[in-house]
Amino acid sequence: MRWIVAATVVALSAQIGLAADEAKFPAGITPAVKSACENDVRRLCVDESPTYSKVKACVIAKFGQFGARCKMQVALAGLKP
Repeated sequence: MRWIVAATVVALSAQIGLAADEAKFPAGITPAVKSACENDVRRLCVDESPTYSKVKACVIAKFGQFGARCKMQVALAGLKP
């Protein structure tokens, strides 16, 4: 579940223009997970008016459509989708 929060924060912080150091990520979220999943989250889950809850629900629903790199990094980090 932590990776969902991280992916959501990455997407929303990028969308609203927060600096990378302003975004707070849960413990255990590696830069590799953030990097691997950010494009998938943006592509599939961020629209013109993203909210935390909308993006989080989308990430949960569409994780199966995310790329192999994202899925691999989530697994390597020991996070559960």
